[in-house]
Amino acid sequence: MSTLQGKTLFITGASRGIGKAIGLRAAADGANIVIAAKTAEPHPRLPGTVYSAAKEMEEAGGKALPCIVDIRFEDQVQAAIDEAVKTFGGIDILVNNASAISLTGTLETPMKRYDLMHQVNTRGTYLTSKTALPHLLKAANPHILNISPPLSMKPRWFKNHVAYTMAKYGMSMSVLGMAAEFEEAGIAVNALWPRTGIATAAIRMIAGEAAVAACRKPEIMAEAAHAIVTKPSGEATGNFFVDEDVLAKEGVTDFEQYAVTPGVELMVDFFLD
Repeated sequence: MSTLQGKTLFITGASRGIGKAIGLRAAADGANIVIAAKTAEPHPRLPGTVYSAAKEMEEAGGKALPCIVDIRFEDQVQAAIDEAVKTFGGIDILVNNASAISLTGTLETPMKRYDLMHQVNTRGTYLTSKTALPHLLKAANPHILNISPPLSMKPRWFKNHVAYTMAKYGMSMSVLGMAAEFEEAGIAVNALWPRTGIATAAIRMIAGEAAVAACRKPEIMAEAAHAIVTKPSGEATGNFFVDEDVLAKEGVTDFEQYAVTPGVELMVDFFLD
């Protein structure tokens, strides 16, 4: 695989979980990481802040810029993009990772929670992409990577949590549309989704420690993301990638290395048959 040395990645929700893992993998190459997340102070149940993540990424070999950003607000996104460009001279890769989740049925989903998911997932992804695009258009090998699932109209993916599915699919619809819109401009726009559950704070809060034991580590998503965004942007756009498939094509055969508990039957993620 190629290297991300000297490249600038703007990653939303990068203070923990998958976003942080993607940042750490890029930092190991010597990349510049913009950590765009809300967490300035430690949360009692969610470890990590933008500052602790920045420290880890610099220790891993990269340069880090922590930015306190709530991607629901245009002024905050614009300020972070401007600071990124001022600090590193441009943006090469945007990773839309920030997401809100509530696996609740229609009657159990308060409109406040519905609005949050749509403002963060769908609108936040669109807003951050729109704001970064003028700079991506100037980059040598520009990529947008959304952490979102393949699109499917099967009712099974809607019936138990229609509000969440609508919001998450909004991220994937951005991939579908923007990949075509910016193909001639040379910007790759893709999605990446895990084959199995990923051991993150969100999984731990929603399903508990037993579920975490049946997950893979976030590093599998980081390695897959690295493989995607190091490809020539003109050769890979409009795809809905799955982490395991990406790495298998890269020659990876040992997936047990990513298991939280080797040998345990893994939990299959949502949205994949």
